Amino acid sequence: MADGAAPVLEVRGLKTVFRTRGGEIHAVNDVSFTLHPGELLGVVGESGSGKSVTMMSLLRLLPAPPADIRSGTAKLNGRDLLAMTDAELRATRGARVGFVFQDPMTSLNPVFTLGNQIMEPLIKHKGMTKRQAETRAVELLELVGIPDARRRLYQYPHQFSGGMRQRVMIAIALACDPDVLIADEPTTALDVTIQAQILELVKELRQKLGMAIIWITHDLGVIAGIADRVIVMYGGQVVEQAPVKELFANPQHPYTRALLQTIPRISGERSERLKVIEGQPPILTGPLTACPFRARCEYRHDACDATNPPRRAIDGQAVGEGHDVACHWYALAKVEMANA
Repeated sequence: MADGAAPVLEVRGLKTVFRTRGGEIHAVNDVSFTLHPGELLGVVGESGSGKSVTMMSLLRLLPAPPADIRSGTAKLNGRDLLAMTDAELRATRGARVGFVFQDPMTSLNPVFTLGNQIMEPLIKHKGMTKRQAETRAVELLELVGIPDARRRLYQYPHQFSGGMRQRVMIAIALACDPDVLIADEPTTALDVTIQAQILELVKELRQKLGMAIIWITHDLGVIAGIADRVIVMYGGQVVEQAPVKELFANPQHPYTRALLQTIPRISGERSERLKVIEGQPPILTGPLTACPFRARCEYRHDACDATNPPRRAIDGQAVGEGHDVACHWYALAKVEMANA
């Protein structure tokens, strides 16, 4: 991450609602974050916390209706993605922002060769001829570690393993040299060995290309090994944000602490049971008027039922730049320490 560099992506006050027959589901609630050039930002939280919906909202990839982006800005190099026309956004997707989806088998078209699918954005966004796009497609397959790239360019998705298909998805996302790469749990469906290879590939590509990456996952172990900074999401909002080492060493939100306690540890003790977070995530049928984690929190206080806590800076930096947390317990504990 370049020190003092302007953010490549700056999201402020993002709110997304789904209109259903049973009422409105408030899936994303006032989410704000920044992403700097060359930075890898980890986004963590359990299923239903709003990770994927937040990132898909940025590129307006959600069907509307039922999705409705109520408010917010998402400035990519100063231009608001949410204010772009459909034509401008189509020109931006793939060209300036690459997206790697969770399941490569459903993301790749089974009736087209992989070469056609890699070449399409090159011809559309870069104006390349078919021959130029073919040459670049071979380079991209080689870049992501696929052997015999020229021959495999003319094969179909079913002729590739899961790990190889995910490499192809990364190649497509990188085709137009985007400023930002968003990876939505790209290793979830892969076995541990292939997962390790994909993570190593991402590290190498980031070093070579210097692009900014958003990595969405529920796996804190993955984040520990690749991220610079982490945002923790719960109830469709950011509950804690910090540099990765700071988050693991000094977690402040009870949800973050609970997540870290669920990570299996090799300690030699077999009698200790793996910790779980009791209860279920909230069903967000209305705006958040109280802390969304309160029903599952061992530090629950009267204030948690009264208002939804704002994000507060812990280290004196601006919210979003250093370590911040949205928690009444943290604020009350600080007051008690000051009065002691």
